[in-house]
Amino acid sequence: MQGTPVRKASGGFHWEGVDTLSYKDEGSAPFRDVTRQVLFEEAADGAQWRYFEVAPGGWSTLERHEHTHAVMVLRGRGRCLVGEGVYDISERDLVEVPPMTWHQFRAAPDAPLGFLCLVSSERDRPRLPDAAALAQLRRLPQVAAFLDGETA
Repeated sequence: MQGTPVRKASGGFHWEGVDTLSYKDEGSAPFRDVTRQVLFEEAADGAQWRYFEVAPGGWSTLERHEHTHAVMVLRGRGRCLVGEGVYDISERDLVEVPPMTWHQFRAAPDAPLGFLCLVSSERDRPRLPDAAALAQLRRLPQVAAFLDGETA
């Protein structure tokens, strides 16, 4: 640990000394209106804690990867896809994403969705669905509606 062990909130959902970054490189994957902040990273402990904020009507990338991660909603509401299930989520809900499971987070049209994400600092790169995987997901009406941005 360097400096003080306390990182103070600096208004809204921002923290002192923490940059608000682009979610991903533009054009690297489909997403809309998402930012990220790396709040904690300790390579020796193998953990990284990040805060993501999805603007109203925005969404994260539909992806999967080999690592597990846990998501704790801190702000707002929306929906998420985990595997073949679509779930309404709101403040204080915890979402577990198992390895190699398709997942995506969408903010409600009228509210942001802010969440903490705990992952291993050593992790594989996200994989995007190919046409066959997308067709497989879309065979379920609730998943197709979610991917099309329809709200419940």
